[in-house]
Amino acid sequence: MAAASTTKISWRLQEFEAHSSSVSCLALGKSSGRLLATGGEDCRVNIWAVSKANCIMSLTGHKNPVECVQFNVSEEQVVAGSQSGSIRVWDLEAAKILRTLMGHKANITSLGFHPFGDFLASSSLDTNIKLWDVRRKGYVFRYKGHTQAVRSLAFSPDGKWLASASDDCTVKLWDLTQGKTITEFRSHTAAVNIVQFHPNEYLLASGSSDRTIKLWDLEKFTMIGSLEGDTTPVRCIFFSPDGSCLYSGATDSLRVFGWEPDRCFDVVPVGWGKVSDLAVCNQQLIGVSHQLSSVSSYVVDLKRVKKSGGSVIQGIIQDNQPLTEPKDPKGAALRRNYERPTTTCSSQRVKQRSDADRRSPEGERRSPSEDEADEKVSTAEIHNAEDYKEIFQPKNAISRTPPRISEPFPAPPEDETILAIGRHLKDMISPFPDKQQAPPLASSTPVQRVEPTVVSCAKRPAPSAVAPASSNPPTSLPPAPQPPVTTAKSKPQPKIILGTRNEPIGLNVADFLPSSPNNRPGALSDEEALSQIKKGHDTMCVMLSSRHKNLETVRAVWAREDIKSALDAAVSMNDLSIVVDILNIINLQPSLWKLDLCTTILPQIDKLLQSKYESYMQTGCTSLRLIMKHFWMLISDTLKAAPSVGVDITREERHQKCRACCKQLKNLSNIVKNKAAQVGRHGSAFKELQLLMAPLEDSL
Repeated sequence: MAAASTTKISWRLQEFEAHSSSVSCLALGKSSGRLLATGGEDCRVNIWAVSKANCIMSLTGHKNPVECVQFNVSEEQVVAGSQSGSIRVWDLEAAKILRTLMGHKANITSLGFHPFGDFLASSSLDTNIKLWDVRRKGYVFRYKGHTQAVRSLAFSPDGKWLASASDDCTVKLWDLTQGKTITEFRSHTAAVNIVQFHPNEYLLASGSSDRTIKLWDLEKFTMIGSLEGDTTPVRCIFFSPDGSCLYSGATDSLRVFGWEPDRCFDVVPVGWGKVSDLAVCNQQLIGVSHQLSSVSSYVVDLKRVKKSGGSVIQGIIQDNQPLTEPKDPKGAALRRNYERPTTTCSSQRVKQRSDADRRSPEGERRSPSEDEADEKVSTAEIHNAEDYKEIFQPKNAISRTPPRISEPFPAPPEDETILAIGRHLKDMISPFPDKQQAPPLASSTPVQRVEPTVVSCAKRPAPSAVAPASSNPPTSLPPAPQPPVTTAKSKPQPKIILGTRNEPIGLNVADFLPSSPNNRPGALSDEEALSQIKKGHDTMCVMLSSRHKNLETVRAVWAREDIKSALDAAVSMNDLSIVVDILNIINLQPSLWKLDLCTTILPQIDKLLQSKYESYMQTGCTSLRLIMKHFWMLISDTLKAAPSVGVDITREERHQKCRACCKQLKNLSNIVKNKAAQVGRHGSAFKELQLLMAPLEDSL
């Protein structure tokens, strides 16, 4: 076996409790990839060394929950914005507050430091973008033009432009010195979450909730590519340091894209959930995510990730062969490169304008005594003196960031049990296309994390949970029993894993063992047989403990908030078995259901009805039956009602939810119609649903 396959391609580096209450934001230091800042609802900003679970420094001063946090380029300063609209900048080397900036009227949504110079950009739910000089009070410029909240800001590498992404589905490019819009890009069909400049070329990338990444030429101001393939909203994008490819962080996966032509080089399953930030260091990609009060960091070995070849996203070619590339290094002759100034001329230009154009709104006029009092309230509590001195106060005083020549994180060895389970699951699943599980298994070379891939395939109430895992080897072991099972389920799906069976499963020890070369059961000794059985047991324990942990998390959300929040948390885990468990509870209590709940559940029902597990189908059918019985009349009447006179926001919101539900129900109606011909319990359930959903035909 090759040495490369003995270590994982991606793994979780650490998981730790970061705050005393929920974590609301976090950011990695992009220069070193070794510093992490977290902001929480406890109004604190905590600084961490990646891979160490001890907090280096805790920064206080905010009186409202921290909503956004960011390092500057040299990682000497950190800035944090709060729910109230206030911004605080700390000097990490001196361990003290540097500046408090007041001016926004709502939550801070994004922050960004200028690549050189003492300038800072901030955006807010109030739709405004402001440019600040950290050395002074008041903002330098205010950029107005977005109609909804601005979610991401990025400075161009030469420091002349600022890009902004917004919930209004647009990306705007601003001239910093002129204070006006250069251009606006409008091709996204949903909120734009992230924007990023190419490190060298005049190229801009934007990621959206419409599940696409758009690439924009900044010379011609045209879209040159639309990278599709992410199955969830794009939350993080990051150009490789040499600019040859683009990394996209979506829920539980990393995708590597190329452009001109658009293609996907590789897909790596990573169990990071909704990843919040990415950084690259030592040919390793670091990703961080948060859930409730805990933070997790993950590493992907980029040396084992494909960065060439790939399949064309748009077009008919779908193989993994490198495409013809008539041009040499990408973009070398196609696009201009940024000219980074060798002096601070551009900074001086902005500074000169700032003296004349600075505005000081009423909310920003603060007396010196108020500022001094504010700085006394803001403190930096050093919790780990050794790490603080090593990172922020090195003796040579040349670099204040963690050592640039930091060693890469060692990759843990691949778990042979998990590899074997992954291979068995691939063999079992490949002939039977299942929308939920096929992509993660088929799209990556090694299957290294059990939770996001294997668990969703093998979990669900005890009888059906053990069956897929324990009966998996026998499907490849004795060839004789296989044909009768597949012929019984003839047309739409080659195989359905039944929820109940006529005879018990798993009582034959041979069912747990791999097939012997000569098909003789006596080929394994007792010790070897016990060893194989124990391996399967350990893997199942990992699966069930992970499931139990996820259910405890959902239960805590339900107790603290409401059923809608709990269901959203379950959906965000990207594990159908958790969703099924929650639905099995609320299906018994129709009084818990509301229209809001339907908008969340209907997309999950789509997945359940197309699952290969009969128990999942039954749960989906029960939920769909409840929705049709209790909500169809409301949805239908709302959509047929005449428009009201004047502005009625509540009615508009209800109308929008009803329209979304109706669209989902029509899609589900087609699925139900196609599956009504099946036999068995699930076939009967689909026939009943087909009759119940007949009114949908009239509304088409």
